[in-house]
Amino acid sequence: MNLCLLIQPIHQSGIALLKAAGLEVRQASASAMDVVAREIVPAVAAITRNAGLNRAAMEAAVNLRVLGNHGIGVDPVDVKFATEIGLPIIFTPYGNVQSVAEQTVAQMLAIAKRTREADRAVREGNYDYRYSRDFLELYEKTLLIVGFGRTGRRTAEIAKAGFSMRVMAYDPYVDGEEISKQGMEKRESLEDALTEADVVSLHLQLTPETRGLLTRERIFLMKKGAMLVNTARGALVDADALVEALNTGHLRGAAMDVFEKEPLPLDHPYAKTDKLVLSPHIAGATEACLERTAVQTAGQVLEVLEGKKPAHLVNPEVWDRRRFR
Repeated sequence: MNLCLLIQPIHQSGIALLKAAGLEVRQASASAMDVVAREIVPAVAAITRNAGLNRAAMEAAVNLRVLGNHGIGVDPVDVKFATEIGLPIIFTPYGNVQSVAEQTVAQMLAIAKRTREADRAVREGNYDYRYSRDFLELYEKTLLIVGFGRTGRRTAEIAKAGFSMRVMAYDPYVDGEEISKQGMEKRESLEDALTEADVVSLHLQLTPETRGLLTRERIFLMKKGAMLVNTARGALVDADALVEALNTGHLRGAAMDVFEKEPLPLDHPYAKTDKLVLSPHIAGATEACLERTAVQTAGQVLEVLEGKKPAHLVNPEVWDRRRFR
């Protein structure tokens, strides 16, 4: 049986590609890893999104030749164990760039214009709300991009072209000359950059080095009245410190599209914080992005099954010792 198990749903265009290649495509009955471990046994391929794939499920997947990671973030996947057993993992580092960048800018605007609060005011009959709050322009404000990869760069381009924002970039792995060529300023010190920025936007993968990057100390280094936007990974930010900074008025507002635990528990402090714009991990969920990413994922899964090395391997070192060749 040539089965591809979808741990979470993907766009129909990706499914059509898989089926056209002769694969049976089956949706897992749930994305919980104990369920996946039972249903993945006959699969030669699996595709996951933010559910990842843990060691127990991989151990059960005795026929699995490739794991497709729909998106760029792979922290929910046990990459170390997959590498040990010679399981190639493909991913799609370009599929969601435009959608996530647009969501980032939308969140900046929502905080600056107090969109959520204004909507609530109208629904409550408080039309005088427009006289009582401070609404901001992004024009010529200073934006700090933390993580100058493709999504960070695209966000910076939109902010600079659309709002004439001054853009600083903090990324120890990107050369300053490359940043300067794009009319932006490299910052060597995150701490110093945080003190200058009106808006801080996070665009980092979650690694042991980046987990908890925005500590309480760093959050309170941000300018009073600054804004924080996170469309990357929830665990980059000290949640308690962020709530404190919002509730005390140190920060004007923040927006979180991602959380350390998803779905966000309803009793989490974020859910009770008024100055926080929340969204359920939708930055990469536009129709165009979902189709593009599904097609890229399916195409690379098929390449591995055909013995062709795909363009984007999370663990390229396994290719010459992959478990099924």
